[in-house]
Amino acid sequence: MIFATIEHILIHISFSIISIVITIHFITLFFHEIVGLHNSLERGMIATFLSITGLLVIRWIYSGHFPLSNLYESLIFLSWSFSLIHMIPKIRNHKNDLSVITAPSAIFTQGFATSGLSTEMHQSSILVPALQSQWLMMHVSMMLLSYAALLCGSLLSIALLVITFRKNIDLFFTRKNLLIKSFFVGEVEYLNDKRSVFKNTSFISFRNYYKYQLTQRLDYWSYRVISLGFTFLTIGILSGAVWANEAWGSYWNWDPKETWAFITWIIFAIYSHTRTNKNLQDIHSALAASIGFLIIWICYFGINLLGIGLHSYGSFNSH
Repeated sequence: MIFATIEHILIHISFSIISIVITIHFITLFFHEIVGLHNSLERGMIATFLSITGLLVIRWIYSGHFPLSNLYESLIFLSWSFSLIHMIPKIRNHKNDLSVITAPSAIFTQGFATSGLSTEMHQSSILVPALQSQWLMMHVSMMLLSYAALLCGSLLSIALLVITFRKNIDLFFTRKNLLIKSFFVGEVEYLNDKRSVFKNTSFISFRNYYKYQLTQRLDYWSYRVISLGFTFLTIGILSGAVWANEAWGSYWNWDPKETWAFITWIIFAIYSHTRTNKNLQDIHSALAASIGFLIIWICYFGINLLGIGLHSYGSFNSH
């Protein structure tokens, strides 16, 4: 009873803190000069991380097993993973461009876990025999950490695509307007318009340079976070194969969950390949990551909802 009360308090504390962090983040978008707000955002994410960590540890103690046995626990662990990824830039003293993704992702997953699921699903249950293995912690934690990293990296790639396509559309309409003026406006007026365009070149160049820097940072962090997630995913699939052999007598059974995990791995292997070819970097790799974003949700959430295959005990269970 005491553990349940402490867990209840911690989940509300972490959710409240992350909500405040989101609010602070939006304020810093408009008021960059307020340094104190930025520092508060970082402290808030650290406090959220510590609260969720305490929640998972307490749940582990009173349930007697690593808290990854159902959808509620996996969502809480996923939220914890987003908070952990948020701190990666702090370790190397880099500018934290991940906060735009990690903070909303953490509050979304935690909010769905606490409000979107029935109360019965919040309860910790006894593990089914197939889950009573030391591989539970290794396999499921690696898979969820990979989902968190790959989702963050994919969202950064989607942002890169949006900025790039918007830039191309603006450039297309600018050229189109100048072309129309060259046909329908007198040559003198057209030349005057052209001079006015050149007068604004410094502003346009500055804006384009800013967009270029932004896309480069997005590409930088997207690649590194996805590479980290791809490593976790590989470890998770390999450990899952060993666990499957132990539980079911076969390393691979082409179960729907296994199949979609393999498809996810293939998509991000393609992403990694595009990064080695300079002609395919940026847009092509970002497109691959964007497709991967949808595949991850099918693998993680869609298969659980269907509740089919050897992981049917895991419909609303674990990974």
